[in-house]
Amino acid sequence: MNLSRIKNCMRRAEAGEHLTLGFLGGSITEGSLSSSPEKCYAYLVTEWWKETFPQAELSYVNGGIGGTTSHYGVARAVTDVLMYRPDFVVVDFSVNDEPNAFYQETYEGLLRKILGWSSAPAVLLLNNVYYDTGKSAQEYHNAVGDYYQVPHVSIKNTLYQDILKGKYRREELTPDGLHPSDKGHFLVEKQITGVLEQIRALLHEPEEDCGIPEPMTKNAYENARRLTIREISPKLLGFLTDAGEKRGHLDHFKNGWIGKKAGDSILFEVAASCIAVQYRKSVRRPALSAVLVLDGDEEHPKLLDGEFGEDWGDCQYLEPVLHHGERKRHTVKITVLEQERGQGAKPFYLMSLIIV
Repeated sequence: MNLSRIKNCMRRAEAGEHLTLGFLGGSITEGSLSSSPEKCYAYLVTEWWKETFPQAELSYVNGGIGGTTSHYGVARAVTDVLMYRPDFVVVDFSVNDEPNAFYQETYEGLLRKILGWSSAPAVLLLNNVYYDTGKSAQEYHNAVGDYYQVPHVSIKNTLYQDILKGKYRREELTPDGLHPSDKGHFLVEKQITGVLEQIRALLHEPEEDCGIPEPMTKNAYENARRLTIREISPKLLGFLTDAGEKRGHLDHFKNGWIGKKAGDSILFEVAASCIAVQYRKSVRRPALSAVLVLDGDEEHPKLLDGEFGEDWGDCQYLEPVLHHGERKRHTVKITVLEQERGQGAKPFYLMSLIIV
């Protein structure tokens, strides 16, 4: 691993400089199931920096959003973390990304975007885990981390193994098999700060930044852009723009478009080689669904089901519709379907397009 960036952060902290600590990830980073924001692992890691370097001035930025992948993360990294010019960033998407090549590519794009940002932040990768099954995308994510010589912390290799060995009961660390309790967040923080302590012990050893190598994947997503009503004006054929004011990055279902009845349509024209649509899957039923047609191909429509099969809350679902396609102008038409699930259905909410 190349530790030069983290060592540089620590030296600056020792010198009393101002540092911004950023955290980008899903619901665990957001603090889900912690009893208060101050019990979340991200906040606790920030407290470690404050206690270890009391002379430093530290700012804390939490960019965690529940139920989101690195595909969404790379498109929102600037607005939710990077625009604050962080000096240190923890990245956590290993339980939201699927363990496959697609999410390895979006994860690499995210890591490259962070490493290449103007503030040249140090990065630490966090791999959380499904405590009941051991599922995690860490194999794919750590291959990226190793390629870029970025250190990573694995909860699957530590706390999950402690549960298997009987050191902890699963219920002690997570009520639902995924999101940590206060004790779980505390122990995740200890895994992270344990690595930071090891790095701090090596501060006297000089090390040069190894730079950013050429991509290991096709790296189509490093420059992903998210298009909402602020960035694009599609043709509205029944859909309405959402005029509600967005209040912070956790005010999710704003700046989008609303389809209220069957037949409502919206038509985008975008120049891209990768396209995904982001829409709300609702826990409230019934909810309207829609159909997407790419480039007028009516024979191969894609269903956008507005109902969510889980119960933890409305999902900001991201549906890829073009991956490594031809870079040209594409049309994306979305039409609300007839409702067969009963009256009073929740409207179809289109959040954004994410394109490259």
